Amino acid sequence: MSEAKTPPCKLYLITPAKIDPNAFAEDLKAAIDAAPDAVGAVQLRLKDVPDEDIIAGANVLMPICHAADIPLIINDRADIAQATGADGVHLGQDDGSLADARTLLGKDAIIGVTCHDSRDLAIEAGDGGADYVAFGAFFPTTSKDAKHQADPDIVEWWSTMTIVPCVAIGGITPENCGPLVEAGADYLAVINGVWGRPGGPAEAVRAFAPRIKR
Repeated sequence: MSEAKTPPCKLYLITPAKIDPNAFAEDLKAAIDAAPDAVGAVQLRLKDVPDEDIIAGANVLMPICHAADIPLIINDRADIAQATGADGVHLGQDDGSLADARTLLGKDAIIGVTCHDSRDLAIEAGDGGADYVAFGAFFPTTSKDAKHQADPDIVEWWSTMTIVPCVAIGGITPENCGPLVEAGADYLAVINGVWGRPGGPAEAVRAFAPRIKR
């Protein structure tokens, strides 16, 4: 009997908290085009901006994602995901219930849940029908005030007990991602590791690509 193949690890690109969608569109295209097979999802994560700005951002970025067969996920806001026709929503622990988001968005929507470093939260999300769980932060990060420190062991534990995908997040770079890939992470969520890379987002994705292969 042949061994089952481990699914490839992919990048989960998260936008900076504030962007000019039209200018950022060029960066997103460059990142995806640098290694299309390496990018598995894009999340629009805008903070402290009017709803109209999130909707405008989704309308600009979604066609780019869909042209590459990549889903666009909206951070926090299931209502905006529904209004824009985005592919799903990512929920933090204070962003409403998974059940309510599923009722609003339907069975085909992608719904992910932040679980920090908690096995209990991950099991609850998986049992509740989440399409993925997110663990972190694994490394120091400047993108958000991380109150939880996760260890690659939680990724390995999750990947051996369930088929529900997991996302690793927090300070991930091409240079430090190896242990998370080896532990079984399905996606590596990156913000500054791509958009803040000195050589630009295309160079960052090209640097990640060989390192996320199993």
